[in-house]
Parts: sequence; C-alpha cells; structure tokens
Amino acid sequence: MGTLATLGLFVGAMLLLVWVFQRSLIYFPFDEVPPPDRLGLSGVDPVCLSTADGLTLGGWFFPQPAGASTWTVVVFNGNAGNRSHRVGLAEALRARGYQVLLLDYRGFGGNPGRPSETALIEDAQAAFAFLTDRDGVGPGRLVYFGESLGSAVAVQLAALHPPAAMVLRSPFTSLVDVGRVHYPFLPVGWLLEDRFSSIDLVGEMTVPTLVVAGDRDRVVPAKQSRRLFERIAGSKKLVLLTGLDHNDPALTDGPPLINAVDAFLATFGDDDRR
Repeated sequence: MGTLATLGLFVGAMLLLVWVFQRSLIYFPFDEVPPPDRLGLSGVDPVCLSTADGLTLGGWFFPQPAGASTWTVVVFNGNAGNRSHRVGLAEALRARGYQVLLLDYRGFGGNPGRPSETALIEDAQAAFAFLTDRDGVGPGRLVYFGESLGSAVAVQLAALHPPAAMVLRSPFTSLVDVGRVHYPFLPVGWLLEDRFSSIDLVGEMTVPTLVVAGDRDRVVPAKQSRRLFERIAGSKKLVLLTGLDHNDPALTDGPPLINAVDAFLATFGDDDRR
C-alpha cells in the first residue's frame, strides 16, 4: 500500500473516531451532587423535573418568601460540572431578591440519559413546565439565564416559550463556529451532529436580552458574543467585562456579572412582571 493510501486510511480512521466520540468532546458531566446542607445551603427545595420522554431530572429551587413579587431565574448550565458548581451564582441572585432554579441536564448530576442537543432542549422544556406550574411563577416573571453552552439552550427554549427576559453569559454564534476556533484542522462543519446554532434563531426573537462576556475569553471568543448580540432583533444590552476569561469567578458568579443582571432587570417595571 502506498504512502498516500496509508495516510488517507489513517486520517479517515481518525475522523471516524472523532465523529463516533464527538459528544465526549462536548459534554463533561460530573455525577456527584452533595446534598444542600453539606454545601451550607438552607431554604433550598430539592425538586424533580419530568421530561416528555419519561426521564426524571434532579434540581434545586431557591425560593423567596411566599407572596414576594420577584423574578424567577432558571439557569441553563454550560457543558461541564453539575448544579452544585452553580451554587455561588444561585445564592448571589437570591441575595438580590430573585428566585432561582438550578437543574442538571440528563447525564449530569447523576441524572439518567445521555446529553445531546435535542435532549437538552427537552430538559429545558421540562424546566419551563415545572416553573409555570409552580405557585408564584409565571411566564411574565421568568428569566432564562444561559451560560456558554447553556446560552444556546436558553435561546432554543426562548424560541419555543418566550420568557420575560433572557441573560446570555459568554454566548457563541454556533457550536460549529466554536469548534472551528479550537479544532481548525478538522472539518467541524461536516462532523458535528449537535450544532446549537443560536445565530439562526435570535434574528427572529423579540425577547429583551442581556449579553455578558469577557473580552479575554479563550473558550468563546468575545467577537462571537458580540456578533450574536448584533443579530438579536429585540431590545438588548451588551456588557463586555474587561480582562476576564471564560471561567473567571467575576464572570461566573461575581459582582460584575450579578450587577449587570440586576441593572438589566431593574429596567423593567412591576407592570412588566405580571
């Protein structure tokens, strides 16, 4: 067998392996979720979400006192970890007077099932159904908060069930575009099954949206967040935080992020939250 033929077989085999195991390169679930009390949490309700295809997913609800008129924020996680890694975000939002739902997608946090684009959107719809059936929560008081990969989940859910407002932290245009940044030597556009193409949806959406990104983000380039922001059709605001990378605490749950969310939601009056 000639050298070129051997090289072709090798490249073909490598591409086949990447295609077969691609979801292992996208999703990095952590299984173990400590109970809330072990994390020093109080007043947190463990909840179960039921998906349309028969799975039960675990989550935590961080409530406000009964009768409080407030926003309810559902957090759609990025591609790694589980809900215990978002406790700082939930507690920071609750300290500002918001209710928060943390959930884990299927395959994350000990949940059954395997993650995929279609599956994560089903899980997001289960969260929407859970919240809209809960006392004191309605679509007029609902905020989708999507971080990184979760921003694409939030966008797809918003296209199906528009919330009152949406926060996209470090969002990308599409997973194909992100893949091309990190794997320029691969035919990513041909290989990827889960594409999460937010750029194709936001131009038709009128949900008020806040985009928060770090200008030093090495995972999702800030220019992708800006490009997505520019495509959003509805009212919008961009907050670009100087000197911050993708997983810097100030961007994941620190005051710069929480202040931006608080200021954005403060622009809506009580009449907007009915």
